[in-house]
Amino acid sequence: MAEYLPSEINPRNGASLTAPPPSQSLCDKIHPSIKKVGIYLFLYLTIGTTCFYFVGNQIKGDKIDGILDSVYFCIVTMTTVGYGDLVPNTAPTKLLACAFVFSGMALVGLTLSKGADYLVEKQEMLLIKAMHMREKLGPTEILEEIETNKVRYKCLMTFSFLVVLITVGTVFLVLVEKLEFVDAFYCVCSTVTTLGYGDKSFSTKYGRVFAIVWILTSTVCLAQLLCYIAEFNTEKKQKELIEYVLTRKMTNVDLESADLDDDGSVGAAEFVIYKLKEMGKINQEDISVLMDEFENLDVDQSGTLSLCDVTLAQSVRTNK
Repeated sequence: MAEYLPSEINPRNGASLTAPPPSQSLCDKIHPSIKKVGIYLFLYLTIGTTCFYFVGNQIKGDKIDGILDSVYFCIVTMTTVGYGDLVPNTAPTKLLACAFVFSGMALVGLTLSKGADYLVEKQEMLLIKAMHMREKLGPTEILEEIETNKVRYKCLMTFSFLVVLITVGTVFLVLVEKLEFVDAFYCVCSTVTTLGYGDKSFSTKYGRVFAIVWILTSTVCLAQLLCYIAEFNTEKKQKELIEYVLTRKMTNVDLESADLDDDGSVGAAEFVIYKLKEMGKINQEDISVLMDEFENLDVDQSGTLSLCDVTLAQSVRTNK
């Protein structure tokens, strides 16, 4: 998380706070996940636009401009909105659309969502400062607040952005596409949720230019919000389980279960391991893997690790 904080409050920067930042090009300042999104999206739209442009005569519907319609069709296909205002009319174009809808869904799920997640985390700092304007929070307090309520802030940020997108889309459809307010809001909702009934869509040149950016942004935003809500519910249940485990009184049955070496007593390590298992933090398979690693390092089989054990274990691995 610290990598997302600005340099002036990033606790990992240490003494380098006073040193002048090294000169970087604009490309170097872009986060790798954003670069990946840009490259994949550019390739997808370039290849898709080219393909659908050359088979434009095999696509029926309300056409405005060859290149614009091709880009618009790519976006509608990738986001699975599928208004029906432009549809493949031959077997080859139908197969081509099938290929692009699956590759587009993979692009949205694997790449665009990661880029959106990074952008949301970048804005968490601004949200925390805005919510605590009257409290002078230092870098440490801000970082702790982010770590404690990370998912909650993600939900708030994404929901706020989605409301803005819905509002902008509705206003645009009323002013540019000349739809009634209810029809505009209906079109926005059916688009954001990728229902795409098709009775209302973007039918003007400026409308489709706007739709290329708006449809992609709004559908990804809603998908991220649903993911964050699911993550928030999972985290909430996990916290409730942890609280239950920490407040529940130990019984004789618990004591027997925690006694891993069956010596009739429970040490601190055994107690911690048992509680972590109850919390769902680790499972028996994790413990077995760690115990195997410990036994491999414990060359002299003393039950404890020393510098000599680690050195011998490394030398054995090197010889192998």
